[in-house]
Amino acid sequence: MAITIDLDGRVALVTGGGRGVGRGITDRLLAAGATVAVVGRSTPEDLPPGATHHAADVRDPDACAALVDEVVAAHGRLDVLVNNAGGSPSVAAADASPRFSAKIVELNLMAALHLSREAHRVMDEGAIVNVTSLSGLRPSPGTAAYGAAKAGLVNLTQTLAMEWAPAVRVNAVSAGAVRTEVFDDYYGGPEGAAALEATIPAGRAATPADVGDAVVFLASPLAAYVTGANLVVHGGGEALALHGLLGH
Repeated sequence: MAITIDLDGRVALVTGGGRGVGRGITDRLLAAGATVAVVGRSTPEDLPPGATHHAADVRDPDACAALVDEVVAAHGRLDVLVNNAGGSPSVAAADASPRFSAKIVELNLMAALHLSREAHRVMDEGAIVNVTSLSGLRPSPGTAAYGAAKAGLVNLTQTLAMEWAPAVRVNAVSAGAVRTEVFDDYYGGPEGAAALEATIPAGRAATPADVGDAVVFLASPLAAYVTGANLVVHGGGEALALHGLLGH
């Protein structure tokens, strides 16, 4: 018998699932047969069949509770949560205001905690996948609060995995550079993006689907004994001497 991943009948909630990495995750979950609730502040223009959109500010604990209740009311259950929403502009730590740093930590760490707690409340069995970054595993110059929040998200993953086992598995995916619609601009244009990709042993940046496939695996029965893990999806690593180019 061939090994397959079949998420038919499962309901997944993906924050920031309408574009970029999140869209890759949404598309791959749909391809595996899941129904996907996409969370974002605006409705995607090309929401794919099998996906529904739900508006919420995931930094707000009350909004997280209402969101989970809304998804369960719409689909009857919640089996998979993917905490993908996040990001940060580049600002030197000495120049970042306390309010700016607090907002970055709220989005990249606290939102995942709030929403995970609410998902756990309604899950009989389930899987939570936190999408984090290499910035949480090494210095993150220019995005200090972001890197610290992502490091915290890895620790949160491990802690919740222990607290909520065996019913709810909690894992993380630490993504390296991903070729999204803003990839070239972020690295200073096509030449900068190409210079970055030349440092990656795999010879290219990840695609959103690469990250999506890792998420699908961790959400699936094939990962039934995997919890508290951090799956690094970075094509073999990065050249640390180029930190100034690599950003997050």
